[in-house]
Amino acid sequence: MTKDSEKPALPFYEFVALMAFMTSLIAFSIDAMLPALSEVGRDLNVVDSNDSQLIVPFLFLGLAFGQMIYGPMSDSTGRKPAVYLGFLVFIIGCVLCVFSTDLTIMLVGRFLQGVGLAGPRIVSIALVRDQFEGREMARVMSFIMVVFIIVPTIAPVIGQGILLVASWRAIFVSILMMGIITLIWFTKRQPETLLPSSRQPFSLQRNIAALKEVLSIPTSSCYGIAAGLITGAFLGYLSSAQQIFQLQYELGVMFPLVFAILSLAIGFASFLNGKLVMRYGMELMSKTALQVIALVSFVFGLVVSGYDGHPPLWMLMLYCSITLFGIGILFGNLNALAMEPLGHIAGVGAAVVGSLTTFISVPIGVLIGQSYNNTVLPLVLGFAVFASLSFAIMLWVERKV
Repeated sequence: MTKDSEKPALPFYEFVALMAFMTSLIAFSIDAMLPALSEVGRDLNVVDSNDSQLIVPFLFLGLAFGQMIYGPMSDSTGRKPAVYLGFLVFIIGCVLCVFSTDLTIMLVGRFLQGVGLAGPRIVSIALVRDQFEGREMARVMSFIMVVFIIVPTIAPVIGQGILLVASWRAIFVSILMMGIITLIWFTKRQPETLLPSSRQPFSLQRNIAALKEVLSIPTSSCYGIAAGLITGAFLGYLSSAQQIFQLQYELGVMFPLVFAILSLAIGFASFLNGKLVMRYGMELMSKTALQVIALVSFVFGLVVSGYDGHPPLWMLMLYCSITLFGIGILFGNLNALAMEPLGHIAGVGAAVVGSLTTFISVPIGVLIGQSYNNTVLPLVLGFAVFASLSFAIMLWVERKV
């Protein structure tokens, strides 16, 4: 037994808080930067303003690669070394972003941030699984999700507040400091939860075999693809939200408040889903959400055309609230559906499904974001098309299984 494993477990609420901080670093690293995208583009001499959006999806691209690293690593070396490596890569990425002089260096830094953040994100789930199961695990994850939902509502406000007194580089410094504080907290307080006797040798063949197995199971692969398609539309929203609300609608410093209000729709949907999914099931909840998103988006697309791509703000916010509510229903359900047949390879399976979903979503998000033309049509049509495709895949799976 290692020295770490002899330490007593953390008090329940401190453990939940620590895991929530580790998980929420991703949301904070994404959303705190949104108010600064235009300023970053100007300082880095970005010619096409749409290219500044790439700062968002490149972090997701790093997450896609990182998820395949830390899950298997934590099973073989223990949980803490995997987290340490993740934070090290994250810190290097933050430093590159702080001192970037052009968009290329910035995107490399954001990619490394994503690769690094995959460590605490994946391992935090493993840490919870090591110590809790059944309803207790669900209780812990629910508490963690509360914090995870709150962060997107306050991160843009923090970013905007920093911009009022300092440059955008200070936002990256704040992201870096939050990461360092979380790392110190984790190092000092969290014991190792995976005993040496329970560790599995790292095997590339095992990872490849898991990848092949996930792709060979129709429900896992298709639900993973469906999740990737609709997540791509959401990533398009994240990439273009700053330009739409802050520039097109000239909200300026009010953008973080609007973004926070819309983010609450996702949080409320996640909470409500926990109440309804036991009654109606994941499939029905997911299909209903996709149908609503697709139908509302197609109808709103026709309405938007009548306004030359610039509908009244209240109308856009109503549409976004409905759409993001649907996204909140889908996030947990589609991933759970994809993981349902993979209980025997849960750790590696989660990494494969997560990477598959992210690899699909990133190019879709970039496509929607880069299509921004000073109207909301690309975003609305993106939700309409990819929600429809996700729904079609769900119907196909039901008929095959």
